[in-house]
Amino acid sequence: MVEQLLAEVRIVLVEPAGPLNVGAIARVMKNMGLSQLVLVNPHCDWLGEEARLMAVHAANLLETAQRVDSIPEALKECQRAIATTSRDRSPEATLVTPEQGLPWLLEANYPNANSIASALIFGPEDRGLSNIELSYAQRFVRIPSSPTYPSLNLAQAVAICCYELHQIALSKHPTPSPQLLAPSPPSLDLLEGYYQQLETLLLKIGYLYPHTAPSRMEKFRRLFNRAELSTEEVTMLRGILRQMEWALGQNNS
Repeated sequence: MVEQLLAEVRIVLVEPAGPLNVGAIARVMKNMGLSQLVLVNPHCDWLGEEARLMAVHAANLLETAQRVDSIPEALKECQRAIATTSRDRSPEATLVTPEQGLPWLLEANYPNANSIASALIFGPEDRGLSNIELSYAQRFVRIPSSPTYPSLNLAQAVAICCYELHQIALSKHPTPSPQLLAPSPPSLDLLEGYYQQLETLLLKIGYLYPHTAPSRMEKFRRLFNRAELSTEEVTMLRGILRQMEWALGQNNS
């Protein structure tokens, strides 16, 4: 049961720089029953001696880790993603504790539901996730800590979240939330395709300008994440954009 709930959860590390951290993360993942490690543009040798030394008996997770170039690649085929951050976000993007936020990653994999891939995203050791990187997630988690020294080591942050996920999976047979009765959510790569299509069209009609496009698109991402669109709704919106592109081409011909 625990393995079933955790099987589709990816731990995504964006630009990790410390092989000791990556090794320690592999170890705690195996301790807590997680097995999918994804490295986005890693800045260290995750298969080297230092990483293996820290991984101990979890070296197999280092060997099977997926290496990708971007966050959208890391989220391919996922339907849910949570990003971790220590910074305050806009009022529309509520920060919650791991205990409050992480059940959402697992609830779709409860018994009698179709399993879906989900991701928990962590930023680089020296800076955390940027606003652009955070915009790829739908929800946000902050680990409460002392204001005297609020910054956690990357491996420590991953360990806390992995422990919470394991505790959620170990808890009594949970009841699926009402959201599971709603239409199926879109994959994150389908959503990303929609955002790219929307940005291209808005640049074409002059609503966006290249220097303001990233900040404006971040607001659109937050808006649509709050709406919790279904696959059918995203497909409909993409169809509208295609029709608009066709109409623009007709008017310009």
